[in-house]
Amino acid sequence: MKQRTPYIHARSEDPDFVDLDWASPISTWESERLVTMPEGIHRHEVVFVAYREGVYVIKELPRRLARHEFDMLRRMEDITRQSARPAGYVERPWVDQDDEWAAAVITRYVSHAFPYRDLVSGIGFGKRREALLDAFAGLLVELHIAGFYWGDCSLSNILYRWDASSIEAVMIDAETSRIYDKLSLGQRLEDLTIMETNVAGEMADIASEGGVDIDEADIFLGQDISARYHSLWQELTTSLIVTAGDHFRIRQRIDRLHGLGFAVDDIDLIPVDSGTNVKMRVKVGGRQYHSERLRQMTGIDISENQARVILTDLTYHEAKFGSGSATGKAVAAMKWRASVFEPLLLRISELLPGRDPYQAYCDYLAFRLDMATERERDVSNDEAFDQWEKKGYPHLKSVIEPAPVRSVEE
Repeated sequence: MKQRTPYIHARSEDPDFVDLDWASPISTWESERLVTMPEGIHRHEVVFVAYREGVYVIKELPRRLARHEFDMLRRMEDITRQSARPAGYVERPWVDQDDEWAAAVITRYVSHAFPYRDLVSGIGFGKRREALLDAFAGLLVELHIAGFYWGDCSLSNILYRWDASSIEAVMIDAETSRIYDKLSLGQRLEDLTIMETNVAGEMADIASEGGVDIDEADIFLGQDISARYHSLWQELTTSLIVTAGDHFRIRQRIDRLHGLGFAVDDIDLIPVDSGTNVKMRVKVGGRQYHSERLRQMTGIDISENQARVILTDLTYHEAKFGSGSATGKAVAAMKWRASVFEPLLLRISELLPGRDPYQAYCDYLAFRLDMATERERDVSNDEAFDQWEKKGYPHLKSVIEPAPVRSVEE
């Protein structure tokens, strides 16, 4: 029998995956590493495997598509935090390159994430619809600004997770994508049209499964995502004319972009009107302004809106206990992490195992704010946390990460 030796490319910080049965299609595997995790709808065969380093997703597909998707996901790491992290790539040379099991892409499982159907309430998204619109449109704008053409954007090709009071959208499928220096208007509109068509079909399926007429389906959700997209795109890309004496508007513009979560990479001030005024043109970077700022200040690396909320807690601590100098703020940040943040994070992890502790921390801060507002005074962390625990953790959104259903032998 001809030896079946696969080609395996793995990243140094991940397992080498050589112990898996690559001689067979993944649908026939009986490895004890196989685990069951929350998942959406897939076009290709998908399994989950657990290692000491974490849980990984293995997706089989033809060789050309697998190579392309792995390459796209690697390049995406320089564009956004909101994409699946590639861990490895496998080829089976003895299998016809066009067969579904000719190759496989391995990615890190997106922790504390869930498919869009977990957000469905009835035949739509109910109160979560606005948050979904913001997350979906924000991800598309970020990708398009970076020159990323998706080609098959849909609700199913994204995973979702709570991000403070918002929702974070994470791209998990890149097999139809392309990256250019810059997208044309036509390319962006084509991507949006594909998205609208896909989303309308998915919402029609949800209505059908709910036993209601298609006329009651939220088939215009995709168009509303596009409307939110166009509004955000204009906000980020429109040039601003600044007249003499109004230079404060430059700072306002930067603060506005930061408020939306986008980093500002470069600013061009171009003289116009014979030099009387200037046109401000901004090059916007990734949607990670607050997360990057928190990481630089404290070393904590979390999602954008979680970072925004936790930075507010840090700023409050600085104002109350630190000085106005840069050194004083740096010392206050270190004290906050050591005396406030990490002890509370430890309590959360002990009391709420399996949940995202950073999201739960944001949920706790929302409770503390309500408590302080109701009592019209500052509330200490000890007092607020005790009440939060006593009342059964109001505001808690952090989802429980399910444990693997089979034991994993190391």
